[in-house]
Amino acid sequence: MTSWRLGPRGQRWFDAALATCLLLPALATPLVDAGWIGLTVSLVQLVPLYWRRHHPSLVFALVALGSVAQAVLVDTPLWSQVAFPVAVYSVARYASTAAGLTALGVGLAGALVAAVRWVRGFGGTVEADPVLAYTVTISTIVVTAWALGTLARTRRAYVDALVERSERIEREAAQQVALAASDERARIAREMHDVVAHGLSTIVVQADGARYAARQDPAVAATVLETIAATGRESLVEMRRMLGLLRSGDTVGLRPQPGLADLAGLVVGDDIDARLPEPTTTVPDGVALTAYRVVQESLTNVRRHAGPDVKVRVDVAVADEVTVLVEDDGRGAAAQDDGRGLGLTGMRERVAVHGGTFEAGPRPGGGWRVAARLPL
Repeated sequence: MTSWRLGPRGQRWFDAALATCLLLPALATPLVDAGWIGLTVSLVQLVPLYWRRHHPSLVFALVALGSVAQAVLVDTPLWSQVAFPVAVYSVARYASTAAGLTALGVGLAGALVAAVRWVRGFGGTVEADPVLAYTVTISTIVVTAWALGTLARTRRAYVDALVERSERIEREAAQQVALAASDERARIAREMHDVVAHGLSTIVVQADGARYAARQDPAVAATVLETIAATGRESLVEMRRMLGLLRSGDTVGLRPQPGLADLAGLVVGDDIDARLPEPTTTVPDGVALTAYRVVQESLTNVRRHAGPDVKVRVDVAVADEVTVLVEDDGRGAAAQDDGRGLGLTGMRERVAVHGGTFEAGPRPGGGWRVAARLPL
């Protein structure tokens, strides 16, 4: 909805032009029977109209007083009487509802008084028919002015309410977009952390092992390099998948999200004792991805913080819920924390999304334990 309205400067010019146009004909009042008294009454009625928009109630009061003076001092109609319906309109338009109704009541009462005064002024007999005719005519003008002012005020209030509602909806939409963008950034950060941290930590561990093993058995180094290459390719595929999801509608060449069937690729090594569900086990994709990420991040933390010669147990089971348990016999709470890790926070947020529970902390007897329960 579009609504045209004058600005403050335009309003001032319009009010000044209106009042001036109404005032100029009244300057000829001394040339008629009303004389200078009529001119004075006309000025009292018309001059306040310059301020009708900003002080409508006061302007109406002055115009009404001028009309009373006219009824007492002048027994014929004056041009300046047009100020009264203009003042009634201004009160109904720019003042309160109560003020508008008051002006209407004063106008209807004044219509009867003016009708009687005019009938006498024109030398007629005060009878019902002429008084009623004048009263109805003047009352119609007053009621019309009041109705137009009330309608304009109601419409302006309606338009202002629509504008305020539109602005509020726009602000709320912007807030929702900002929240959604924040959530999406957090999700991408978790995915990036899980993929990059796991892949790089595996590569670093394997590279360190190859450096020492190569001195004794070069064949071992070749095997480790193959593992490093495979891990790097795996991480690269994951990175391409996530970056592809950021492109609108670009799903070409993207593989599905990892799930329970992909856990076997994480728990490779003689130092890991794993008990996993059957690859054909079916659970919701979101739950499967969360379980995969919990195991992935837990193993990453083991490689980074648990120390050398660590034994790890991974237990993932599916019943009425998916349970994930990863525990090691490493340094546990004694491991050094660089303060920059997001792994535990990311795992806790992932599990909370599915209404599950997450626990992480030192393991009785030494080491670290991560446990998660994901409802189906």
